[in-house]
Amino acid sequence: AGESVKQLRDLRGVAYRLGASEPRPEGPDVIVLPSYEEVVQDKYAFAEMTRLAHLETNPHNARRLLQAHGREAVVVNPPALPLSQAEMDRVYGLPYTRKPHPSYGSRRIPAYEVVKNSVQIMRGCFGGCTFCSITAHEGRIIQSRSPQSVLQEIQRMAADPQFKGVVSDLGGPTANMYQMRCTRPEVEARCRRLSCVHPTICKLLGTDHGPLIELMRQARAQPGVRKVLIASGIRMDLARRSPQYMQELVRHHVGGHLKVAPEHIDPNVLALMKKPGKEDFEEFGRAFREASRAAGKQQYLVPYFIASHPGSTLDAMIELALFLKRNGYRPDQVQDFIPSPFDIAACTYHTGLDPFTKQPVYVAKHLRDRKLQRALLQFFKPENYFEVRRALEQAGRHDLIGNGCDCLIPAHPPKAAIEARRRRAQAAFAGDHYHAVPSRAKAKHAVQTGSPGAKQAGYRPGRKTARRRDGKR
Repeated sequence: AGESVKQLRDLRGVAYRLGASEPRPEGPDVIVLPSYEEVVQDKYAFAEMTRLAHLETNPHNARRLLQAHGREAVVVNPPALPLSQAEMDRVYGLPYTRKPHPSYGSRRIPAYEVVKNSVQIMRGCFGGCTFCSITAHEGRIIQSRSPQSVLQEIQRMAADPQFKGVVSDLGGPTANMYQMRCTRPEVEARCRRLSCVHPTICKLLGTDHGPLIELMRQARAQPGVRKVLIASGIRMDLARRSPQYMQELVRHHVGGHLKVAPEHIDPNVLALMKKPGKEDFEEFGRAFREASRAAGKQQYLVPYFIASHPGSTLDAMIELALFLKRNGYRPDQVQDFIPSPFDIAACTYHTGLDPFTKQPVYVAKHLRDRKLQRALLQFFKPENYFEVRRALEQAGRHDLIGNGCDCLIPAHPPKAAIEARRRRAQAAFAGDHYHAVPSRAKAKHAVQTGSPGAKQAGYRPGRKTARRRDGKR
Protein backbone atom coordinates (compact mmCIF):
# COMPACT_ATOMS: atom_id res chain seq x y z
CA ALA A 1 0.00 0.00 0.00
CA GLY A 2 1.17 3.51 -0.74
CA GLU A 3 3.62 2.45 -3.46
CA SER A 4 3.87 4.17 -6.82
CA VAL A 5 3.08 2.34 -10.05
CA LYS A 6 6.78 2.02 -10.83
CA GLN A 7 7.34 0.26 -7.53
CA LEU A 8 4.85 -2.44 -8.55
CA ARG A 9 7.04 -3.64 -11.39
CA ASP A 10 8.32 -6.53 -9.30
CA LEU A 11 4.87 -8.16 -9.12
CA ARG A 12 4.41 -11.44 -10.95
CA GLY A 13 2.10 -11.37 -13.93
CA VAL A 14 2.63 -7.63 -14.46
CA ALA A 15 3.53 -6.13 -17.83
CA TYR A 16 4.97 -2.64 -17.92
CA ARG A 17 6.49 -0.13 -20.32
CA LEU A 18 10.10 0.96 -20.18
CA GLY A 19 10.84 4.49 -21.28
CA ALA A 20 13.56 5.28 -23.80
CA SER A 21 15.94 6.47 -21.09
CA GLU A 22 15.34 3.58 -18.68
CA PRO A 23 17.85 0.71 -18.58
CA ARG A 24 16.62 -2.56 -20.02
CA PRO A 25 16.91 -5.73 -17.94
CA GLU A 26 19.60 -8.17 -19.00
CA GLY A 27 20.87 -11.55 -17.93
CA PRO A 28 19.92 -15.23 -18.05
CA ASP A 29 16.50 -14.53 -16.55
CA VAL A 30 15.46 -12.32 -19.50
CA ILE A 31 14.22 -13.57 -22.89
CA VAL A 32 14.42 -10.97 -25.64
CA LEU A 33 11.56 -11.34 -28.11
CA PRO A 34 11.64 -10.11 -31.71
CA SER A 35 10.82 -6.42 -31.68
CA TYR A 36 7.41 -5.00 -32.44
CA GLU A 37 8.68 -3.67 -35.75
CA GLU A 38 10.01 -7.11 -36.69
CA VAL A 39 6.83 -9.03 -35.87
CA VAL A 40 4.72 -6.53 -37.81
CA GLN A 41 6.83 -6.98 -40.93
CA ASP A 42 7.92 -10.62 -40.68
CA LYS A 43 5.55 -13.51 -40.00
CA TYR A 44 8.46 -15.78 -39.09
CA ALA A 45 9.40 -13.29 -36.38
CA PHE A 46 5.79 -13.29 -35.17
CA ALA A 47 5.83 -17.09 -34.98
CA GLU A 48 9.14 -17.06 -33.10
CA MET A 49 7.76 -14.52 -30.64
CA THR A 50 4.79 -16.80 -29.97
CA ARG A 51 7.02 -19.83 -29.48
CA LEU A 52 9.29 -18.07 -27.01
CA ALA A 53 6.38 -16.62 -25.03
CA HIS A 54 4.62 -19.98 -24.65
CA LEU A 55 7.77 -21.66 -23.39
CA GLU A 56 7.76 -19.22 -20.46
CA THR A 57 4.36 -20.10 -18.97
CA ASN A 58 5.52 -22.32 -16.10
CA PRO A 59 5.62 -19.92 -13.12
CA HIS A 60 8.36 -21.97 -11.45
CA ASN A 61 10.93 -21.48 -14.22
CA ALA A 62 9.53 -18.71 -16.43
CA ARG A 63 11.82 -15.82 -17.30
CA ARG A 64 10.95 -12.21 -17.98
CA LEU A 65 10.04 -11.32 -21.55
CA LEU A 66 11.40 -8.17 -23.16
CA GLN A 67 10.18 -6.72 -26.45
CA ALA A 68 11.47 -3.50 -27.99
CA HIS A 69 8.94 -1.00 -29.34
CA GLY A 70 10.95 1.65 -31.11
CA ARG A 71 13.08 3.42 -28.50
CA GLU A 72 10.90 2.04 -25.71
CA ALA A 73 10.22 -1.54 -24.57
CA VAL A 74 7.64 -3.75 -22.88
CA VAL A 75 8.56 -6.13 -20.07
CA VAL A 76 6.35 -9.05 -19.02
CA ASN A 77 7.10 -10.59 -15.64
CA PRO A 78 6.79 -14.34 -15.01
CA PRO A 79 3.24 -15.62 -14.32
CA ALA A 80 1.79 -15.62 -10.82
CA LEU A 81 2.50 -18.67 -8.71
CA PRO A 82 -0.38 -21.15 -8.39
CA LEU A 83 -2.67 -20.71 -5.41
CA SER A 84 -2.45 -23.23 -2.60
CA GLN A 85 -5.57 -25.08 -1.49
CA ALA A 86 -5.88 -22.81 1.55
CA GLU A 87 -5.66 -19.74 -0.70
CA MET A 88 -8.26 -21.19 -3.06
CA ASP A 89 -10.60 -21.83 -0.13
CA ARG A 90 -10.10 -18.29 1.11
CA VAL A 91 -10.90 -16.78 -2.30
CA TYR A 92 -14.00 -18.88 -2.88
CA GLY A 93 -15.13 -18.52 0.72
CA LEU A 94 -15.63 -14.77 0.43
CA PRO A 95 -19.24 -13.59 0.89
CA TYR A 96 -20.23 -13.37 -2.77
CA THR A 97 -23.86 -12.54 -3.48
CA ARG A 98 -24.05 -14.96 -6.46
CA LYS A 99 -26.21 -12.32 -8.13
CA PRO A 100 -25.67 -10.14 -11.22
CA HIS A 101 -24.43 -6.60 -10.74
CA PRO A 102 -27.26 -4.26 -9.64
CA SER A 103 -26.71 -2.17 -12.78
CA TYR A 104 -28.50 -4.90 -14.77
CA GLY A 105 -31.68 -4.27 -12.82
CA SER A 106 -34.43 -6.81 -13.47
CA ARG A 107 -33.18 -7.72 -16.95
CA ARG A 108 -32.72 -11.40 -17.70
CA ILE A 109 -29.10 -12.35 -18.42
CA PRO A 110 -28.90 -15.63 -20.39
CA ALA A 111 -25.24 -16.24 -19.50
CA TYR A 112 -26.02 -15.85 -15.81
CA GLU A 113 -28.89 -18.33 -16.03
CA VAL A 114 -26.43 -20.95 -17.27
CA VAL A 115 -23.92 -20.58 -14.43
CA LYS A 116 -25.90 -19.29 -11.46
CA ASN A 117 -26.21 -22.76 -9.90
CA SER A 118 -22.77 -24.04 -10.87
CA VAL A 119 -19.79 -24.59 -8.57
CA GLN A 120 -16.18 -24.19 -9.63
CA ILE A 121 -13.98 -26.73 -7.89
CA MET A 122 -10.61 -25.95 -9.51
CA ARG A 123 -8.63 -23.59 -11.73
CA GLY A 124 -6.10 -24.15 -14.49
CA CYS A 125 -5.76 -26.74 -17.24
CA PHE A 126 -2.80 -28.84 -18.36
CA GLY A 127 -4.43 -29.87 -21.65
CA GLY A 128 -2.56 -27.25 -23.66
CA CYS A 129 -5.09 -27.05 -26.52
CA THR A 130 -3.66 -24.58 -29.01
CA PHE A 131 -6.99 -22.82 -29.66
CA CYS A 132 -7.57 -22.14 -25.95
CA SER A 133 -6.10 -19.38 -23.78
CA ILE A 134 -6.98 -20.83 -20.36
CA THR A 135 -3.30 -21.45 -19.66
CA ALA A 136 -2.62 -17.74 -20.14
CA HIS A 137 -5.44 -16.83 -17.74
CA GLU A 138 -5.31 -19.52 -15.06
CA GLY A 139 -2.08 -21.43 -15.56
CA ARG A 140 -1.23 -25.00 -16.47
CA ILE A 141 -0.92 -26.19 -12.87
CA ILE A 142 -4.21 -27.37 -11.35
CA GLN A 143 -5.32 -25.46 -8.26
CA SER A 144 -8.09 -27.25 -6.38
CA ARG A 145 -10.42 -26.28 -3.56
CA SER A 146 -10.84 -28.53 -0.56
CA PRO A 147 -13.95 -30.73 -0.43
CA GLN A 148 -15.13 -28.78 2.63
CA SER A 149 -14.98 -25.49 0.73
CA VAL A 150 -16.98 -26.90 -2.19
CA LEU A 151 -19.62 -28.47 0.06
CA GLN A 152 -20.03 -25.26 2.04
CA GLU A 153 -20.79 -23.39 -1.16
CA ILE A 154 -23.37 -26.00 -2.14
CA GLN A 155 -24.96 -25.67 1.29
CA ARG A 156 -25.22 -21.91 0.85
CA MET A 157 -26.84 -22.45 -2.54
CA ALA A 158 -29.31 -24.95 -1.09
CA ALA A 159 -30.33 -22.42 1.56
CA ASP A 160 -31.48 -19.99 -1.13
CA PRO A 161 -35.30 -20.16 -1.47
CA GLN A 162 -34.97 -19.83 -5.25
CA PHE A 163 -32.70 -22.88 -5.53
CA LYS A 164 -34.55 -25.74 -7.28
CA GLY A 165 -32.32 -28.54 -6.05
CA VAL A 166 -30.14 -28.92 -9.15
CA VAL A 167 -26.46 -28.02 -9.22
CA SER A 168 -25.93 -27.30 -12.92
CA ASP A 169 -22.19 -28.00 -12.90
CA LEU A 170 -19.45 -29.23 -10.62
CA GLY A 171 -16.29 -28.48 -12.55
CA GLY A 172 -14.00 -25.84 -13.95
CA PRO A 173 -12.02 -25.37 -17.17
CA THR A 174 -12.11 -29.17 -17.37
CA ALA A 175 -14.47 -31.39 -15.39
CA ASN A 176 -12.08 -34.16 -14.40
CA MET A 177 -8.73 -32.63 -13.47
CA TYR A 178 -9.60 -32.07 -9.81
CA GLN A 179 -6.50 -32.45 -7.58
CA MET A 180 -4.40 -33.79 -10.47
CA ARG A 181 -0.79 -32.66 -10.34
CA CYS A 182 2.66 -33.78 -11.34
CA THR A 183 3.83 -36.46 -8.92
CA ARG A 184 7.37 -35.05 -8.94
CA PRO A 185 7.33 -31.41 -7.79
CA GLU A 186 11.02 -30.99 -8.56
CA VAL A 187 10.37 -32.03 -12.17
CA GLU A 188 7.25 -29.87 -12.41
CA ALA A 189 9.33 -26.87 -11.33
CA ARG A 190 11.62 -27.12 -14.36
CA CYS A 191 9.27 -28.63 -16.97
CA ARG A 192 8.60 -26.64 -20.15
CA ARG A 193 6.21 -29.08 -21.75
CA LEU A 194 3.15 -27.26 -23.11
CA SER A 195 0.74 -30.13 -22.45
CA CYS A 196 0.81 -32.87 -19.84
CA VAL A 197 -1.45 -35.07 -21.99
CA HIS A 198 -0.24 -34.55 -25.56
CA PRO A 199 1.03 -36.33 -27.57
CA THR A 200 0.73 -38.84 -24.73
CA ILE A 201 -0.18 -38.58 -21.07
CA CYS A 202 2.97 -37.86 -19.08
CA LYS A 203 3.98 -40.80 -16.90
CA LEU A 204 4.58 -38.40 -14.00
CA LEU A 205 1.07 -36.94 -14.10
CA GLY A 206 -1.18 -38.04 -11.27
CA THR A 207 -4.49 -39.07 -12.84
CA ASP A 208 -6.31 -40.49 -9.82
CA HIS A 209 -10.04 -39.71 -10.04
CA GLY A 210 -10.63 -40.89 -6.47
CA PRO A 211 -10.83 -37.43 -4.83
CA LEU A 212 -13.22 -36.24 -7.54
CA ILE A 213 -15.45 -39.31 -7.21
CA GLU A 214 -15.70 -38.81 -3.46
CA LEU A 215 -16.51 -35.12 -3.92
CA MET A 216 -19.27 -35.96 -6.41
CA ARG A 217 -20.81 -38.42 -3.96
CA GLN A 218 -20.72 -35.95 -1.09
CA ALA A 219 -22.13 -33.15 -3.25
CA ARG A 220 -25.23 -35.06 -4.30
CA ALA A 221 -25.79 -36.20 -0.69
CA GLN A 222 -26.20 -32.64 0.59
CA PRO A 223 -29.63 -31.73 2.01
CA GLY A 224 -31.76 -29.88 -0.51
CA VAL A 225 -29.81 -31.20 -3.51
CA ARG A 226 -31.72 -33.43 -5.91
CA LYS A 227 -29.23 -33.62 -8.75
CA VAL A 228 -25.63 -32.64 -9.45
CA LEU A 229 -24.81 -32.37 -13.14
CA ILE A 230 -21.44 -32.23 -14.84
CA ALA A 231 -21.55 -29.63 -17.61
CA SER A 232 -17.85 -28.77 -17.90
CA GLY A 233 -15.93 -30.53 -20.64
CA ILE A 234 -14.74 -34.07 -19.93
CA ARG A 235 -11.14 -34.85 -20.76
CA MET A 236 -11.88 -38.18 -22.40
CA ASP A 237 -8.37 -39.64 -22.35
CA LEU A 238 -8.21 -39.13 -18.59
CA ALA A 239 -11.74 -40.40 -17.94
CA ARG A 240 -11.02 -43.66 -19.74
CA ARG A 241 -8.32 -44.38 -17.17
CA SER A 242 -10.95 -44.63 -14.43
CA PRO A 243 -13.87 -47.01 -15.11
CA GLN A 244 -15.19 -46.13 -11.66
CA TYR A 245 -15.37 -42.45 -12.61
CA MET A 246 -17.19 -43.35 -15.82
CA GLN A 247 -19.76 -45.38 -13.89
CA GLU A 248 -20.25 -42.64 -11.30
CA LEU A 249 -20.58 -39.99 -13.99
CA VAL A 250 -23.04 -41.94 -16.13
CA ARG A 251 -25.23 -43.16 -13.26
CA HIS A 252 -25.63 -39.93 -11.36
CA HIS A 253 -24.34 -36.85 -13.15
CA VAL A 254 -25.58 -36.86 -16.75
CA GLY A 255 -28.90 -35.26 -17.57
CA GLY A 256 -29.49 -37.32 -20.72
CA HIS A 257 -26.78 -35.65 -22.80
CA LEU A 258 -23.06 -35.39 -22.06
CA LYS A 259 -21.03 -32.74 -23.85
CA VAL A 260 -17.60 -33.75 -25.08
CA ALA A 261 -15.16 -31.97 -27.38
CA PRO A 262 -13.24 -34.21 -29.78
CA GLU A 263 -13.01 -31.10 -32.05
CA HIS A 264 -11.93 -33.01 -35.19
CA ILE A 265 -10.93 -36.45 -36.47
CA ASP A 266 -8.13 -35.61 -38.89
CA PRO A 267 -4.78 -36.60 -37.31
CA ASN A 268 -2.93 -33.59 -38.71
CA VAL A 269 -5.53 -31.15 -37.41
CA LEU A 270 -5.67 -32.88 -34.03
CA ALA A 271 -1.88 -32.70 -33.76
CA LEU A 272 -2.02 -28.96 -34.42
CA MET A 273 -4.75 -28.66 -31.78
CA LYS A 274 -2.84 -30.84 -29.30
CA LYS A 275 -5.92 -33.02 -28.93
CA PRO A 276 -6.04 -36.83 -28.63
CA GLY A 277 -6.76 -38.95 -31.69
CA LYS A 278 -10.08 -40.04 -33.13
CA GLU A 279 -9.68 -43.47 -31.55
CA ASP A 280 -9.81 -41.91 -28.10
CA PHE A 281 -13.24 -40.43 -28.82
CA GLU A 282 -14.49 -43.72 -30.26
CA GLU A 283 -13.30 -45.68 -27.22
CA PHE A 284 -14.85 -43.16 -24.85
CA GLY A 285 -18.12 -43.36 -26.78
CA ARG A 286 -18.19 -47.14 -26.45
CA ALA A 287 -17.43 -46.96 -22.72
CA PHE A 288 -20.13 -44.31 -22.25
CA ARG A 289 -22.77 -46.37 -24.05
CA GLU A 290 -21.87 -49.52 -22.12
CA ALA A 291 -22.02 -47.70 -18.80
CA SER A 292 -25.36 -46.14 -19.76
CA ARG A 293 -26.82 -49.53 -20.66
CA ALA A 294 -25.53 -51.00 -17.39
CA ALA A 295 -27.23 -48.15 -15.53
CA GLY A 296 -30.47 -48.74 -17.44
CA LYS A 297 -30.38 -45.26 -18.95
CA GLN A 298 -30.75 -43.96 -22.48
CA GLN A 299 -28.14 -41.23 -22.73
CA TYR A 300 -26.28 -39.61 -25.57
CA LEU A 301 -23.01 -37.89 -26.29
CA VAL A 302 -23.10 -34.37 -27.71
CA PRO A 303 -19.75 -33.88 -29.47
CA TYR A 304 -18.39 -30.47 -30.35
CA PHE A 305 -16.34 -29.92 -33.49
CA ILE A 306 -14.50 -26.94 -34.92
CA ALA A 307 -14.61 -25.88 -38.56
CA SER A 308 -11.87 -23.88 -40.30
CA HIS A 309 -9.23 -24.51 -37.64
CA PRO A 310 -5.70 -24.02 -39.00
CA GLY A 311 -4.74 -27.19 -40.84
CA SER A 312 -8.34 -28.13 -41.58
CA THR A 313 -8.66 -28.58 -45.33
CA LEU A 314 -11.82 -29.20 -47.31
CA ASP A 315 -10.88 -32.87 -47.64
CA ALA A 316 -10.42 -33.13 -43.86
CA MET A 317 -13.86 -31.62 -43.27
CA ILE A 318 -15.45 -34.02 -45.75
CA GLU A 319 -13.94 -36.94 -43.84
CA LEU A 320 -15.32 -35.45 -40.63
CA ALA A 321 -18.77 -35.19 -42.21
CA LEU A 322 -18.55 -38.85 -43.24
CA PHE A 323 -17.54 -39.78 -39.70
CA LEU A 324 -20.55 -37.95 -38.32
CA LYS A 325 -22.91 -39.69 -40.72
CA ARG A 326 -21.50 -43.17 -40.14
CA ASN A 327 -21.75 -42.75 -36.38
CA GLY A 328 -25.17 -41.12 -36.33
CA TYR A 329 -24.08 -37.74 -34.97
CA ARG A 330 -26.03 -34.67 -36.00
CA PRO A 331 -24.46 -31.74 -34.16
CA ASP A 332 -26.90 -28.94 -33.52
CA GLN A 333 -24.21 -26.51 -32.40
CA VAL A 334 -20.89 -26.20 -34.20
CA GLN A 335 -17.96 -23.87 -33.77
CA ASP A 336 -16.32 -21.76 -36.43
CA PHE A 337 -12.71 -21.14 -35.47
CA ILE A 338 -12.09 -17.61 -34.23
CA PRO A 339 -8.50 -16.66 -33.36
CA SER A 340 -8.15 -15.52 -29.75
CA PRO A 341 -5.35 -13.40 -28.28
CA PHE A 342 -2.23 -15.33 -27.23
CA ASP A 343 -3.45 -18.65 -28.68
CA ILE A 344 -0.94 -20.73 -30.59
CA ALA A 345 -3.66 -21.40 -33.16
CA ALA A 346 -4.21 -17.65 -33.54
CA CYS A 347 -0.54 -17.29 -34.43
CA THR A 348 -0.90 -20.07 -37.01
CA TYR A 349 -4.00 -18.40 -38.42
CA HIS A 350 -2.14 -15.11 -38.83
CA THR A 351 1.18 -16.43 -40.09
CA GLY A 352 0.24 -19.68 -41.83
CA LEU A 353 3.06 -21.31 -39.84
CA ASP A 354 3.33 -23.74 -36.97
CA PRO A 355 5.28 -21.55 -34.51
CA PHE A 356 7.23 -24.52 -33.13
CA THR A 357 8.28 -26.16 -36.39
CA LYS A 358 7.95 -23.13 -38.71
CA GLN A 359 6.32 -25.46 -41.23
CA PRO A 360 3.55 -23.97 -43.42
CA VAL A 361 -0.03 -24.77 -42.41
CA TYR A 362 -3.14 -24.43 -44.55
CA VAL A 363 -5.55 -21.82 -43.18
CA ALA A 364 -9.10 -21.23 -44.45
CA LYS A 365 -9.37 -17.44 -44.24
CA HIS A 366 -11.81 -16.51 -46.99
CA LEU A 367 -15.43 -16.36 -45.93
CA ARG A 368 -16.50 -18.59 -48.82
CA ASP A 369 -14.10 -21.34 -47.69
CA ARG A 370 -15.18 -21.04 -44.07
CA LYS A 371 -18.83 -21.28 -45.08
CA LEU A 372 -18.18 -24.53 -46.92
CA GLN A 373 -16.37 -26.06 -43.95
CA ARG A 374 -19.07 -25.04 -41.53
CA ALA A 375 -21.84 -26.36 -43.77
CA LEU A 376 -20.14 -29.77 -43.94
CA LEU A 377 -20.49 -30.14 -40.17
CA GLN A 378 -24.26 -29.88 -40.64
CA PHE A 379 -24.57 -31.53 -44.03
CA PHE A 380 -27.96 -32.94 -43.05
CA LYS A 381 -29.65 -29.54 -42.84
CA PRO A 382 -31.57 -28.61 -46.00
CA GLU A 383 -30.41 -25.00 -45.82
CA ASN A 384 -26.81 -26.21 -46.20
CA TYR A 385 -27.48 -28.36 -49.27
CA PHE A 386 -26.01 -26.06 -51.90
CA GLU A 387 -22.91 -25.18 -49.84
CA VAL A 388 -22.26 -28.88 -49.17
CA ARG A 389 -22.72 -29.69 -52.85
CA ARG A 390 -20.31 -26.92 -53.83
CA ALA A 391 -17.76 -28.26 -51.33
CA LEU A 392 -18.06 -31.83 -52.63
CA GLU A 393 -17.79 -30.73 -56.25
CA GLN A 394 -14.82 -28.52 -55.46
CA ALA A 395 -13.07 -31.46 -53.78
CA GLY A 396 -13.96 -33.84 -56.61
CA ARG A 397 -16.09 -36.01 -54.30
CA HIS A 398 -19.03 -36.56 -56.65
CA ASP A 399 -19.31 -40.05 -55.16
CA LEU A 400 -20.82 -38.48 -52.05
CA ILE A 401 -23.72 -36.94 -53.99
CA GLY A 402 -26.61 -39.33 -54.52
CA ASN A 403 -28.49 -42.03 -52.65
CA GLY A 404 -25.64 -44.32 -51.56
CA CYS A 405 -25.00 -45.25 -47.94
CA ASP A 406 -22.10 -42.82 -47.64
CA CYS A 407 -23.63 -40.03 -49.69
CA LEU A 408 -23.90 -36.82 -47.74
CA ILE A 409 -26.60 -35.22 -49.89
CA PRO A 410 -29.06 -36.43 -52.54
CA ALA A 411 -28.48 -35.79 -56.23
CA HIS A 412 -31.42 -33.42 -56.44
CA PRO A 413 -31.98 -30.62 -53.93
CA PRO A 414 -34.93 -31.20 -51.60
CA LYS A 415 -37.76 -28.71 -51.64
CA ALA A 416 -36.71 -27.35 -48.24
CA ALA A 417 -33.24 -26.54 -49.62
CA ILE A 418 -34.69 -24.57 -52.52
CA GLU A 419 -37.03 -22.69 -50.22
CA ALA A 420 -34.18 -21.89 -47.83
CA ARG A 421 -32.09 -20.53 -50.70
CA ARG A 422 -35.02 -18.43 -51.89
CA ARG A 423 -35.53 -16.99 -48.42
CA ARG A 424 -31.85 -16.09 -48.14
CA ALA A 425 -31.91 -14.43 -51.55
CA GLN A 426 -34.99 -12.43 -50.69
CA ALA A 427 -33.48 -11.36 -47.38
CA ALA A 428 -30.23 -10.34 -49.07
CA PHE A 429 -31.99 -8.19 -51.67
CA ALA A 430 -34.90 -6.96 -49.61
CA GLY A 431 -35.60 -3.26 -49.94
CA ASP A 432 -35.75 -0.72 -52.73
CA HIS A 433 -35.53 -2.73 -55.95
CA TYR A 434 -37.81 -3.61 -58.80
CA HIS A 435 -38.61 -7.16 -57.68
CA ALA A 436 -40.60 -5.72 -54.77
CA VAL A 437 -43.53 -4.89 -57.08
CA PRO A 438 -44.91 -7.63 -59.33
CA SER A 439 -45.86 -5.39 -62.28
CA ARG A 440 -45.49 -1.86 -63.64
CA ALA A 441 -49.25 -1.30 -63.60
CA LYS A 442 -49.49 -2.19 -59.92
CA ALA A 443 -46.53 0.04 -59.14
CA LYS A 444 -48.16 3.00 -60.90
CA HIS A 445 -51.41 2.36 -59.07
CA ALA A 446 -49.55 2.22 -55.75
CA VAL A 447 -47.95 5.60 -56.37
CA GLN A 448 -51.19 7.23 -57.49
CA THR A 449 -53.14 5.95 -54.50
CA GLY A 450 -50.34 6.68 -52.03
CA SER A 451 -50.29 3.13 -50.69
CA PRO A 452 -47.45 2.06 -48.35
CA GLY A 453 -45.86 -0.03 -51.09
CA ALA A 454 -45.23 2.99 -53.31
CA LYS A 455 -41.64 3.48 -52.19
CA GLN A 456 -40.72 -0.02 -53.28
CA ALA A 457 -41.95 0.43 -56.85
CA GLY A 458 -39.49 -0.21 -59.64
CA TYR A 459 -41.39 2.18 -61.97
CA ARG A 460 -41.63 5.67 -60.50
CA PRO A 461 -43.51 8.42 -62.34
CA GLY A 462 -41.79 11.77 -62.08
CA ARG A 463 -38.29 10.51 -62.67
CA LYS A 464 -36.50 11.19 -65.96
CA THR A 465 -36.49 7.52 -66.84
CA ALA A 466 -40.21 7.35 -66.19
CA ARG A 467 -40.90 10.31 -68.49
CA ARG A 468 -38.86 8.71 -71.25
CA ARG A 469 -40.83 5.50 -70.86
CA ASP A 470 -44.14 7.38 -70.97
CA GLY A 471 -43.04 9.19 -74.14
CA LYS A 472 -42.41 5.91 -75.92
CA ARG A 473 -45.88 4.58 -75.27
